[in-house]
Amino acid sequence: MVTTDGAGPTAIAPAPARRRRAAAFQIALVMACAIFLVLAALAHRSPYFPIDLTITRALQSHRAPWFAGFMHALSWLGFMPQVIWLGSAVTLALFLAGFRWEAAGAVFAAAGALMVVLVKAIVLRPRPSADLVAVFNELNSPSFPSGHVMQFTVFCGFLLYLVYTRLKPSWIRSILLVLLGVVIVGMGPSRIYLGQHWFSDTMGAYVLGGLWLALTIRVYHWAKTRFAGERAP
Repeated sequence: MVTTDGAGPTAIAPAPARRRRAAAFQIALVMACAIFLVLAALAHRSPYFPIDLTITRALQSHRAPWFAGFMHALSWLGFMPQVIWLGSAVTLALFLAGFRWEAAGAVFAAAGALMVVLVKAIVLRPRPSADLVAVFNELNSPSFPSGHVMQFTVFCGFLLYLVYTRLKPSWIRSILLVLLGVVIVGMGPSRIYLGQHWFSDTMGAYVLGGLWLALTIRVYHWAKTRFAGERAP
């Protein structure tokens, strides 16, 4: 069976195939939850792991000006007030362009930052110490998980999903997908490079961000179908 949406024809898989994909997706979610809980428990008991120290020192050994500038620029995007202005501008642009449910989804995605605050308060892991690695700016808030990584995994991940499903193949679409992907993937190393998070902090944030992103897309699909009478892509 084939149907259409704003991005063109979309094939609908047979019911057995959809059930298998749904079951695999649910198993993946359960495994991701388990991985995050284990990471959080270990982070609560240990200020850092040997692999954290190894990866931080390896990253910080790269002193090329372009690399350092790129790492600083990525991290800068996640601090206040620029992260608020950036997220608000993108959400407003979606709303004004007529993508109101997509704008609502972006707001829901951004709300995942509240979960980071809660987890940080529970785990209470200290930030990397200046006597172990280079710390470009000392921060006082708990370290696990990385708020920068969580925010950009969810928000940029939702935008990446929208670009992939709503735009027809073009060079603009390809550029947007690459840019969003670079920001998501690069945010973790940037936080490690600046000595403000450990590798395990960023991994925990990627897993938690992936879970919140999955929930965001699910809520977006449900709301658009339930209240707008449209089939979300």
